[in-house]
Amino acid sequence: MPDVVRGKSAPQSSNEASPLVLIVDDDENIREALADLLLSVGIETRSFASTRDLLQSKPENRVGCIILDVRLPGSSGLDLQAHLSSVGDPKPIIFMTGHGDIPMTVRAMKAGAVDFLTKPFRDQDMLDAVATAIETDAARRREASAISEVTELAQTLTAREREVMAAVVKGLMNKQIAGELGITEITVKLHRGNVMRKMKARSVAELVRKVEVLGSV
Repeated sequence: MPDVVRGKSAPQSSNEASPLVLIVDDDENIREALADLLLSVGIETRSFASTRDLLQSKPENRVGCIILDVRLPGSSGLDLQAHLSSVGDPKPIIFMTGHGDIPMTVRAMKAGAVDFLTKPFRDQDMLDAVATAIETDAARRREASAISEVTELAQTLTAREREVMAAVVKGLMNKQIAGELGITEITVKLHRGNVMRKMKARSVAELVRKVEVLGSV
């Protein structure tokens, strides 16, 4: 069963809520010490004795990270890392271990771990790692939100408007677009205006940036 909640209360449904750090370690003393350390800098935590407890609890989706022991009863920390990756949950992970070795560290870092701390570690090293992990997760969420917004805007475009947008971001002039698509310049201007309005772009430069976020026209 998960430990009691530590830290300040916060909204549970918003990605903009205060950070939440998940602690997974089979040593109760370590769980409590980490929870108290993070509470001392105002960070809320949830603690679990195993990866199974974490997966069964389904904690709220908030910006944050996981502090994860490598060696755990049942599935290991590395197994949890692989599972989260396979289900598309990229939450940053900070590994900790008292039995670490180079191959294990390399495997964890290659799979995207933020840091790998050997017990006993300095409090400041953990706080620094958590700060980096939280910012990493916040940046990922901002990027995902931007992609989602631009994708939704692009879905409002007609097929012809998407063709015109593709030509505009290539730097073609209205006359060139008209020739390429076999339509009049007036029609190009109409479609171009619709593109700018639907994509909420105030300039061609902003439109280009949004198409870059989208990845493809």
